[in-house]
Amino acid sequence: MSDQTPATKSLAESISEVSERASVLVREEIELAKAEVTQKATKLGKGAGIAAAAGFFVIGALILILFGMAYLAYWAIPFPGDSANNQVFWGFFSVAAILLLLAALAGFIAARAFKAGSPPAPKMAIEEAKLIKETVVSDTPEATV
Repeated sequence: MSDQTPATKSLAESISEVSERASVLVREEIELAKAEVTQKATKLGKGAGIAAAAGFFVIGALILILFGMAYLAYWAIPFPGDSANNQVFWGFFSVAAILLLLAALAGFIAARAFKAGSPPAPKMAIEEAKLIKETVVSDTPEATV
């Protein structure tokens, strides 16, 4: 006969069942985290692709606008000695200077935004793992659900 009593078998079965359930919970949490990060990365990728297409069209329009602004600056701003020589390049230089100032401002703002940003994290999976930990550690697991 076996030297295990029914209570010992029941305890061993319970420990085995708890171990199996904990293993399943860990696997499910890992899958949830993977799915969450994949979903966020997919949305970021789609957004980046659409933003690239929009950027291409905006750059084309900006080039035309910048040429127009350069000629407008040449026409509107009286440069010294320009009336006889017809030197259009002063208009282009003035627009370039304005663009460099705007680029410096945009770079400063972008640097601050990157510092403030955080990488995507599987927040739902982390919260669920914390709840599971509280349930396992708690003396009254029913109260944590």
